[in-house]
Amino acid sequence: MSLEATAVVFEQPEQLSLRRLVLNQPGPADVRVDIHYAGISTGTERLLWTGKMPPFPGMGYPLVPGYESVGVILEAGPESGRQVGERVFVPGASCYGEVRGLFGGSASQVVVPGAKVVPISEDLGEQGALLALAATAYHAVFQGKAPETLAPEALPDLIVGHGVLGRLVARVVAAVGKPPTVWELDSERAKGAMGYEVVHPDADARRDYRCIVDVSGDSKILDTLIARLGRGGEVVLAGFYSQPLSFVFPPAFMREARLRCAAEWVAGDLIEIKGLLESDRLCLDQLITHRFPAAQADEAYRIAFGDPQCLKMILDWRDMQ
Repeated sequence: MSLEATAVVFEQPEQLSLRRLVLNQPGPADVRVDIHYAGISTGTERLLWTGKMPPFPGMGYPLVPGYESVGVILEAGPESGRQVGERVFVPGASCYGEVRGLFGGSASQVVVPGAKVVPISEDLGEQGALLALAATAYHAVFQGKAPETLAPEALPDLIVGHGVLGRLVARVVAAVGKPPTVWELDSERAKGAMGYEVVHPDADARRDYRCIVDVSGDSKILDTLIARLGRGGEVVLAGFYSQPLSFVFPPAFMREARLRCAAEWVAGDLIEIKGLLESDRLCLDQLITHRFPAAQADEAYRIAFGDPQCLKMILDWRDMQ
């Protein structure tokens, strides 16, 4: 008997539907997961939604978005390494036949390799959907380096952007070292700091930052950031940029500036984030601002991408099983 699930499908840019899709049959190394919550990404998913995503492996329509899902294992293959009843984080799935799974986590059920899911505490609830972003923030700060190998002065001291990823980067830095400064243009988004200061760039006269992490996604921002570096300073590009980036060379030359791109998280980042959460050094409170039942996915996506006060939107799939 075939397995089916209800899934969000981007039929084409800015056209969304909820469809019943046939799932791939689970193999011995797979698990079938009943999804409870799924986050909506305002970075890569917004680019998929608008059709502005640069060429990317697996790109095309129709596709199932989502890579921030939490659920409970309903079925576990004998080689999956997992157990029925475990609550897990699911970083996406590709189990929908001809419908692309990029990233494939926004569905009522998914079939994925057991090695891909990560057991989490039931206490996290919907906040478990934030693990991917938190791990991405951790990766932007450390990029594979062990925290104990970095001197305190090597940690970022300026974060640009106080959206959900910017807040997580700031919280990670504050959890392991000195709280950074955060820039934010929007006065409402500037609210909600936890243990660090948020300022408007015009109110900050400092021009000797050692490490600036940009999560703004603004492709025209490099000259502004380079002008705020000290000699030998580094700019980390942790947003996702749909347009080419460029900068004026002489200021960068004078400062011997370094540029680094931070990609998505890797498995070790997720382990470190779990450790910070379990030791209460990192908090995920006050990041989820909006929640909609999955049946109202079209409205939820439009609010997530169009309302500047929406930090993180969660789709509740529990009534769609």
